[in-house]
Amino acid sequence: MNEENWAKGLEVFDAVYGPGTSAMVTPFKDSPFNQEIVGNQFANLWGNEAFTIREKRLMVLGATAMLGRQDLVEIQMTGALINGEFTDEQLEQIPLFLLFYAGAGNCTALFRGIEAAKARVAAMKKDA
Repeated sequence: MNEENWAKGLEVFDAVYGPGTSAMVTPFKDSPFNQEIVGNQFANLWGNEAFTIREKRLMVLGATAMLGRQDLVEIQMTGALINGEFTDEQLEQIPLFLLFYAGAGNCTALFRGIEAAKARVAAMKKDA
């Protein structure tokens, strides 16, 4: 693995999910899986400037909504809220807009993930 890509990937990871979050993956540096995630997905894909982090996150949210994975939505939205990427009005509109594309069941998970992220970030701010 290229050390430069690893370092860039950790930097981008923190930019996507919030300062210090890359500490979750650093203990697993020797894992081929984590090397691919950090050194390619984050360094090369999330780090590519063709789209902003917010634009990439919207694509990921659309895909994640189709999976009906509240837990993954919460992870993405926590990073988005830490970065100030969406207004309250936009947060309300995301599940409404995707309702007709992803279905009611999947958008219920999307809505719950957004609400869980809002609660998590509010608690983080309260504790800070």
